[in-house]
Amino acid sequence: MPIRVVIVDDHAIVRAGMRMLLQSDPEIAIVGEGESGADALALARTHQPDVILMDVSMPGIDGVEATQRIKQENPGTAVLAVTIHEGPDYFFRMLQAGASGYVPKRAAPEDLMRAIHIVAEGNVFLEPGIAKDLVADYLERVEEGSERDSFDGLTEREREVLLHIAQDEANRAIAQELSISVKTVERHIENIMSKLGLHSRTELVKYAIRKNLISLNDT
Repeated sequence: MPIRVVIVDDHAIVRAGMRMLLQSDPEIAIVGEGESGADALALARTHQPDVILMDVSMPGIDGVEATQRIKQENPGTAVLAVTIHEGPDYFFRMLQAGASGYVPKRAAPEDLMRAIHIVAEGNVFLEPGIAKDLVADYLERVEEGSERDSFDGLTEREREVLLHIAQDEANRAIAQELSISVKTVERHIENIMSKLGLHSRTELVKYAIRKNLISLNDT
């Protein structure tokens, strides 16, 4: 089954460029295109795609609000932000809204293609420059005293699972690495989220980056 993708951007020339790029990959099928957040919502409801390539700044409903509403209605759809905005405010808002990744429009075409495949598998993609900002945010929290250096009561096995999540491994791969069942991995992830007060795999990756569990060069 190909990865079913929707492209949403208010610039026709950008949509055309992404369309040409995605059509070169036989494992990707474009099922819809839109130019606004409202279009994104309608296309998500109609097609229930695997991945939505979402611009952030659009008239009316912007990418942040559209992402939040889409994740509420279609939690199985991954949203990948593709935007000119690289400031931390933008990508933190998108990640908090539920986006699974953030790719600057200056990124190489192969980075976008790789990101689509990664988020379609339920993992998280963060461009290295974005990851650096996440670490800077962590350091700021440490200085303010709002970030603890401990692992907040995680068991040794939960720490192992978190490390594998930070390396963008799927649940099945984690199960094979640790010689446990997929259901056990899922239960560990639920426990980790509960203990850390997190609600998504994206938040787990952000936490892992803050804890230095993952190298920026591998993000």
